[in-house]
Amino acid sequence: MRAFAFSLITLLSILDLAWSQVSITPSGQVTEMPMYRPILLGKGPNSLIDRIDTQDLIKKGQKDALIMFNCAVRKDGGVEWSTTYRGTPGSGFLKQELQKRLSPASDPRFIPAVYNHRLVDAIYYGAVTFAVVDGKPRLRIFSNQEAEELKNEHDFIGPQPFFGPESKFSGFHYPTESTPVVVDGVVQLKLKIDVTGNLQDMKVLSEEPPLLGFAGAALADFRNARFIPAFRDGKPVACDVTLPVFYKAAGF
Repeated sequence: MRAFAFSLITLLSILDLAWSQVSITPSGQVTEMPMYRPILLGKGPNSLIDRIDTQDLIKKGQKDALIMFNCAVRKDGGVEWSTTYRGTPGSGFLKQELQKRLSPASDPRFIPAVYNHRLVDAIYYGAVTFAVVDGKPRLRIFSNQEAEELKNEHDFIGPQPFFGPESKFSGFHYPTESTPVVVDGVVQLKLKIDVTGNLQDMKVLSEEPPLLGFAGAALADFRNARFIPAFRDGKPVACDVTLPVFYKAAGF
């Protein structure tokens, strides 16, 4: 009986691995996972862009606004955690709506990331813009945070650090041992990433507040990370990007 149970568990593990390497098209066709696929917004009632209530934003008087955010997206497409930042002046209602829809309790769904033909947990970096044009709402969600890309509304998806056997990335770790006071911190990292997701170069552009260990923590968190490479017009590309790394005093 024990041998049978062990065999059954092994078989289920093999089946689970096999299914993690395939995807099913809307027509029901089973296809192999690509080498790389970034986290995507997707469509439908559970997708983030379809859940943001633009009519309510108009009723509340939300004007032109932009909010940046990032979130951890699991292999099943669910959100583990999220944070918002860098809102333009007067973007409060958009921020509240975005935080509400990104909450794990709200159960938003993304198309999960793929690396080496397998689904992986990864970090998504995005920006939401809202405007009212001729009395109608205009909502856009971009999968990057680069000022020039956002300005020109390019089809660019920024690189996404992922968790898994090929990557040593394990999340963000507050520098508790070296921080004499408990405060929030943010570090701007300049990253050079090649077309396969390898980190080629990294440097700190800014650290706020300075000299409290946040820069060192950010460098350590990303030092051995690998990424889903950036995508432009549907194809992986090398890139130079600036990523903010936020450290919350109460833990990330």
